[in-house]
Amino acid sequence: MAVKKPAAKRTTGSGPGSVSIRMYNVGFGDCFLLTFNYPQEKRRILIDFGSTSAPAGQPKDYMQRIAADIKAQCGSKLDIVVVTHRHRDHISGFATDGNGTGKTIAALKPDFVVQPWTEDPNAKPDALTATVTVGAKGGASAKHLTAHYLGSLEAMHRVAAGIGTWARQNAAVTDSATADQVSFLGDDNLKNLSAVKNLMAMGRAGTPYYVNAGMQLNGLLPGVKITVLGPPNLKQSDKIRVERAKDPAEFWQFRNFWAAQNAAVARTVSSRPHKLFPGNVSKTRGPKVRWFIREARKIQASQMLALVRELDDVMNNTSVILLLEIGAKKLLFPGDAQIENWAFAFQNPAWMTLLRDVDLYKVGHHGSLNATPKTLWAGFKHKAEHAAQGRIETLCSTKAGAHGSEDAGTEVPRRLLVDELKKESEFTSTEDYKSAEGLVREFTIRV
Repeated sequence: MAVKKPAAKRTTGSGPGSVSIRMYNVGFGDCFLLTFNYPQEKRRILIDFGSTSAPAGQPKDYMQRIAADIKAQCGSKLDIVVVTHRHRDHISGFATDGNGTGKTIAALKPDFVVQPWTEDPNAKPDALTATVTVGAKGGASAKHLTAHYLGSLEAMHRVAAGIGTWARQNAAVTDSATADQVSFLGDDNLKNLSAVKNLMAMGRAGTPYYVNAGMQLNGLLPGVKITVLGPPNLKQSDKIRVERAKDPAEFWQFRNFWAAQNAAVARTVSSRPHKLFPGNVSKTRGPKVRWFIREARKIQASQMLALVRELDDVMNNTSVILLLEIGAKKLLFPGDAQIENWAFAFQNPAWMTLLRDVDLYKVGHHGSLNATPKTLWAGFKHKAEHAAQGRIETLCSTKAGAHGSEDAGTEVPRRLLVDELKKESEFTSTEDYKSAEGLVREFTIRV
């Protein structure tokens, strides 16, 4: 489904001669600045800007330094901001509270902001569908996008905040690995209200882009074709509807589930727990009672971790998947999209053909085990075991030790995946950045 936009006022030739990609070392997070080099000017897209864990060996003000570099590269103008989804490691850089770097980005006055359809601010919490005007100016048509579960985002954020609070309160009685994971994932899913509001205020008035699979954004940059491959909305996938009917706790239908979890977590972290017999409360605890409480809290920690992992997966599956075509070159930026998000694209033979000759792949979800499906990787025809001209480039923004467990085979980045990427592609990870390179590397794709 095509989204038509009025042509930009500035003029260029038929298309850019090259594209420069700056991959910033934000630690655990994503930040990519794409510069399209036209004969007489440059246009720029910023894809995500966030972090939840600082890069090793970098100063505390690394986010401010990255924002300053983005400003220096853009001068006074950023054309497009793409926010793949609202996890903090993708949007915290857009926050404006305190010394928030979002002020710097907003000052660059991006024309367009692209976000997943799940961010539609007009969707009602209990709506099964929402009307989103995509490109109201210039005669663009209105599209009805399925918006079920948007209301549950608020409940999900409250769950995450509550779990993060619980983890901090109970750090002394849970094992450190579990507590760290609970705290990390809970914090990762906080709502980042100032960032969300800042993104909503950016862009030309009346031109929001809340996108779903199948949309084409071909009018944003001259000579650049942009296809949205994900996420699907609920009307697009029969498989999703079947799962939703069978189990209301599944990914695509979780509003009631998360509302219930929000209430349960709120009771758990309450500062004033209810006393069953308030007049008969003993302040002394024998060793058996202390052991029981300690063991019960360990079990509770494991349950909290399972809950917050499910929340994390749900949010990742709202990720925008963008395929950019510039001449004969193709760049794939899938955010943190996981297998449930990719499944819809894999059902479309034309899209699978489109993906075969991708030249540059931004590794999904910082190199996690379920965000680069084997179906996707096997379909790339530019893989090669030996370095050769035209071998696919893979870029991974990540930080080891921040997410997952090597013992469980869930570490990020996943070692087996990284080994495969190194073997069959021109692989670059932000973990490879040396002090001399600091916070950024630049890659150029010639068209």
